Formats: sequence, C-alpha cells, structure tokens
Amino acid sequence: MPLHAPPLAALHDVQVRYRNAIALAGVSLQVRPGEVLALLGRNGAGKTTAIAVLLGLRLPDAGQVTLLGGDPQCRSQREQVGVMLQDTALPPKLRVGELVEQFRASYPRPRPLADCLAIAGVQDLQQRAYGQLSGGQQRRVQFAIALCGGPRLLFLDEPTTGLDIEARQAMWHAIAQLRAEGCGIVLTTHYLEEAEALASRVVVLEQGRVLADGPLATFRPQLAPRRVRCRSGLDVALLQGWQGVIEARRAGDHLELLAEPAEPVVARLLAEDPQLSELDVRGGGLAEAFVELTREAA
Repeated sequence: MPLHAPPLAALHDVQVRYRNAIALAGVSLQVRPGEVLALLGRNGAGKTTAIAVLLGLRLPDAGQVTLLGGDPQCRSQREQVGVMLQDTALPPKLRVGELVEQFRASYPRPRPLADCLAIAGVQDLQQRAYGQLSGGQQRRVQFAIALCGGPRLLFLDEPTTGLDIEARQAMWHAIAQLRAEGCGIVLTTHYLEEAEALASRVVVLEQGRVLADGPLATFRPQLAPRRVRCRSGLDVALLQGWQGVIEARRAGDHLELLAEPAEPVVARLLAEDPQLSELDVRGGGLAEAFVELTREAA
C-alpha cells in the first residue's frame, strides 16, 4: 500500500441536522486502504449518522463526502463496499450457502463463495437454514455476506456482538487478513479492547464533533498516562522532579504515580529503592483514554 494512497472514503466538514438537533457538526475524517479505522463514541455521539453519510444513505446538509473517489449515491461506488450492520433481517428458511450466493449475484466481480464462507468460518454451516442458527452463527454469516462483493471498503458495526471468545478471535484474525489484503475497514464497537487489538487509527466522536483523531500508537500515551502504585519509602517531592512523572502522591505506605512513559519511571524506582515491593502498573490503554476524553468533553 502506498504511504500516501488516496482515501477510500472521506468526510470534509460535514454537517447533519435532524429537526432542531445537530447530529454532525463539521465532521472531517478519512479511511485509507489497508487501514482499520475505529469510529468510537458514546450512544448518540454521531457514529451511525457518519456511517450513513459515508454510505450514501443520508445526504449531508453541508460539507463534502466522497466514497471511492466518487458520489456515494452511485451504484459503481456502492458495488465496491461491504456492510455488516448491527441489526440485519435475513430470510430464515434459506440455507447459508444459498443466502450468500444470492448476495454474490448482486455484484459484478464477487469473491468466490468458498472464500467468503472460509474467511467467516461458516463453511460447515453451508447446508443449514439461517433461522436454525444461533445468534453468534448468524453474525458470522452476516460477515460472510459483507465480504461477498470483494469489497475495497468494509463497514463493520459491532461485528462481534453475540460471539463467544473463540469466534471473536477468529473474526479478529479475519479482519487482520482483510486489512493485509489492502481492504479499508471502518469499525464501530463498544468493546474497546477490540478496537485496541484491531485499529490502526482511532476517531472519537462526542456530540457530533471529532474529539480525537490519530494513529493508535500515539493516541494512548498522549491521553491516558499510566498509574504506578508501589510500596516504597522514596520521598514524594523527589519523585515529582523525575522526567516522565506527571503526578506523585503518598497513600499510606504506598506511592501512587501518574507517569508517561511509564517504563523509565518504573526502572528508576527499582534502581532507587531496592526495598520496593507490591509494584502495580495499570492504564495507558484505549479504554482509559476514551473515558478520560469523553469525561473532559462532558
């Protein structure tokens, strides 16, 4: 994938209103080939509206939207997109193979049926009626359907809801495989550990605005310093002068620090106090960053 490949989809200063409510207030974002973009936000933050605009299901009141270099309303653009929505109603009496084949027939260059079933892990369910499947199995079939057009861009809305741990990990592996093939993926999920495992870029929406947008690698340390707790006799005033220590305080026999980066601080703690014990380092993950961001915005 070229480092400066043009975006597969983009919003530029998009505004959307529903009567007197503002759903999107000047949102800009991009999705590039081989990128998993995690679109995060609390309920009502604007995620669903942003996806609807990108897919051409809702026209913006202002701003620009492009899908695969063109108008999201055009059939030629939509034929290159796969979508897995959170709520999907499918004919319960059709067999899985028939169901996926029926959707494949809608695309000019569909992915082979065997590939769709294998990537989604439902090849053993091919002869089963869709209505006889468990909720988790149905989600995997919906994933297979989203792949059947051989999409360049894939929208996954809460894809692992209802899946057990093994099935969830299998879908994570499949998403990583599609990303390696150059597919761009927009992921919405309430499982922040899922976004952290899969995403290369994160956009956080709050009240219809972009609260944060950046690569995952730089997102976490900037927004969520880690918490270090240990039993130590070191002086708090001394620690507050250390590089990387954001805050230091004493809680009884324990020291509690906010530090970023935490690794050099922990190494220095161990070097300065050979009697140090009960060391515990937490935080620094996407979940902590998300909570901190949305709390500050509120």
